Amino acid sequence: MQANPMQQFINHNGVMIPSDQPSVSHTNRAFRYGDALFETVRIVKGKPVFLQEHVNRLLEGLRVMKMQTPINLNTDIMQRLIAELCQKNGILSDGRARFTVYRNNGGFYTPTDNQVSFLLEVYPIEEEGYHLNQKGLIVDLFTDFKKALNPLASIKSANSAIYVMAGVYKTQHQLDDCVLVNDKSQIIESISSNIFAVKNGVLYTPPVSDGCVNGVMRKKVIEIAAANKIAVYENSITQSVLLGADELFLTNTIKGIQWVVAYKQKRYFNTTSKKLVEKLNEMVDS
Repeated sequence: MQANPMQQFINHNGVMIPSDQPSVSHTNRAFRYGDALFETVRIVKGKPVFLQEHVNRLLEGLRVMKMQTPINLNTDIMQRLIAELCQKNGILSDGRARFTVYRNNGGFYTPTDNQVSFLLEVYPIEEEGYHLNQKGLIVDLFTDFKKALNPLASIKSANSAIYVMAGVYKTQHQLDDCVLVNDKSQIIESISSNIFAVKNGVLYTPPVSDGCVNGVMRKKVIEIAAANKIAVYENSITQSVLLGADELFLTNTIKGIQWVVAYKQKRYFNTTSKKLVEKLNEMVDS
């Protein structure tokens, strides 16, 4: 008889509970209205990386969503919670943590108060550190729905219908990812990543003001580029920029940097992506 797999746990408001047991009710506001924020944190060699940036973005999201900020929400607390849950679930090296904060039950569209609860999950990742994808991604444009330009655009909200619809489109058209646009038809991001174009060794990426998520890995790539004297321009991007680029890559905190081989009829190289991944792993190891 095959042995049962190790029981996995989640942390709900500071209490460890089995992951296969219900943790929220049918009246949960995240379920009903997408009234929640989340952060996905990469764990490398047992350490959550870039945690301060994730906490800062979560705090900004709480401010924008007018949720009450927990007085003990800080990097030290988050690191301890992640470490405890990793140990409980037997994750000794690499993994991913998802920290969800949602407004407490009560009310319909209008909440009865702005206090919050949290739920923390962790999952293992087999590979150690960041690795460039061997096979380049094939992407195309998604324009069925356009992302509105407002302060909600840059935060990590659970209200993610536009990304879900882009994911459906991706599957229907046998793509690896889709490129999203704002309501001005400017290129802003992909389904779960920020986007960079490379031309003559210079990086170009949409500014946060154009409606992309304020990505932690986006920020780190810009820092790495500056440290290595690679110019970066945060400019509005159109299709012509993508079609005229030498390289195209996507960034997020879990996968790091993923190079794109094809967008429409255009084909790309990955020289800059390779260099940036090397520097990213040096940053993580330091």
